[in-house]
Amino acid sequence: MRFWEFTRSPASARLLVDFGQERGLSPAKLLAGTQLSLAQLSDPNMEVTAAQELRVVSNLLRLLKHPPGLGLELGLRYHFSAYGVWGYGLISSATAGDAMALALRFLPLTYAFTVITYHEEGHLAVLSFGEPELADEVKRFVVERDMAAAAILLKEIGGDDFALSRFTLRASPPLTRGPSPMRRKLFAAEPEYSAHVNSLAFDRIFLSRPLPHANPITASMCEQMCSRLIEERRLRVGTAAMIRHYLSAAPGNTLSTLSSMARLMNTSERTLKRRLHDEGTTFRALLAESRGAMAEALLKEGELALSEIAERLGFADLSTFSQAFKRWYGVAPSTMRRQGLSIDDETDQV
Repeated sequence: MRFWEFTRSPASARLLVDFGQERGLSPAKLLAGTQLSLAQLSDPNMEVTAAQELRVVSNLLRLLKHPPGLGLELGLRYHFSAYGVWGYGLISSATAGDAMALALRFLPLTYAFTVITYHEEGHLAVLSFGEPELADEVKRFVVERDMAAAAILLKEIGGDDFALSRFTLRASPPLTRGPSPMRRKLFAAEPEYSAHVNSLAFDRIFLSRPLPHANPITASMCEQMCSRLIEERRLRVGTAAMIRHYLSAAPGNTLSTLSSMARLMNTSERTLKRRLHDEGTTFRALLAESRGAMAEALLKEGELALSEIAERLGFADLSTFSQAFKRWYGVAPSTMRRQGLSIDDETDQV
């Protein structure tokens, strides 16, 4: 299970419906096929599935006749208060960096459909947004929405003078476009379309800033509540699924050991081993699976040198990465890149 398939608060679906209502659409048409009512979207104890929210997205796009930039426009409405305890945990953190760490740790509590990862490029902090396997128009919408929502949170955390250094989208530019003054103020520049990756980049100096509403007690309380919510979901979906989420959200050395993962999941190494054994897997197998998937994605993007990919994935050097890649797939990463084939294609030839 991918982390965006977890159930979520109805707040996001309610934002979509409210947006449609402002444009003259009826809740009944927006909620068609979801088996949800407007009253349920106002119930704080209600949970909706990813499929239900995506159905609302599809209805909205169809009824509005697929206007360009709709995802960006809607993403601007996802302020920290829309995320409940997760959002309040961000603004009560000591620094923007602490808020970023908490955000990545508890990504399943958001409404993101993209796989969000973080890395650094010199003085830049970069968030990348991997695309989910959805119909093209729905995929474009959720990518734009997730990126705009992330930019809104960064600005609310970073302060009034926060600005993006780079905003790239893999999608081709819309035939008609014209960003609103609010969007221009937020993004500081037009998005770069037809890029190799969906990403937001900003100066790392913002991460060291103390936050004006920092409160250690509130931050600790929110973190504990987030941990409990995640644990409830772990019991429903399984330990391995949760670890797959964390590994995809934080590639590299950050969570490359059993001990670091156990600390993150607020349990002991022994307990974590036992839970994975009961599910028929090991942490080492899950780590290899995650690194292999990320390696293939980075090789296909073609932006990074092999040595940079090795570093991104937490390997000591290129040789170690190449040996691991051959062990996973039976082929060298250089061969796959040179011939431009997928892992499945290469493996068929071995």
